[in-house]
Amino acid sequence: MSEIVLETRRLVLRAWRIEDAKSLFRYAKEPLIGKRAGWQAHQSEEESREIIRTVFACPEIYAMVLKETREPIGCVGLLLQQGHLPMNQNEAEIGYWLAKPYWNKGLTTEAAKRLICHAFCDLSLERLWACVFEGNAQSLAVLKKCGFMLHHCADKEQTQSGKAEVYLHLEAASFQDK
Repeated sequence: MSEIVLETRRLVLRAWRIEDAKSLFRYAKEPLIGKRAGWQAHQSEEESREIIRTVFACPEIYAMVLKETREPIGCVGLLLQQGHLPMNQNEAEIGYWLAKPYWNKGLTTEAAKRLICHAFCDLSLERLWACVFEGNAQSLAVLKKCGFMLHHCADKEQTQSGKAEVYLHLEAASFQDK
């Protein structure tokens, strides 16, 4: 797990902890969250605990913790050479999800912008990729606010998910630390 802690005005981005399982399950059992992010809703707190031990233990995966309550309310991370597209060593795919009660408050954009800065400034990545599943206009809006540009679209027949996917990218040269 990452020892790195990143902060924004309202969030702390830090490694997931086993004790976060209760909060993770509370929000990840919502079917709409998983559907938009490409995974099944969590079925138990034990499943959430196992996700923390395995999937969320990867480098550069962060709990989005609301400073006000100190509760994890989502996840943001960089998939290094394991995203939806074949990537070079100096590239990564960004991914995120946020608990439904916190939608439309700018929190995902805030977290994504901080992680993008970390990717380009601290990790010296040259390109970030993102994939948005069909019908997820909110996620697409976040990426556009962060400066991502359309790269290509893949229709349902071309994807493993069975959903049309939109691929976007952001180059280090076009990144502006705001």
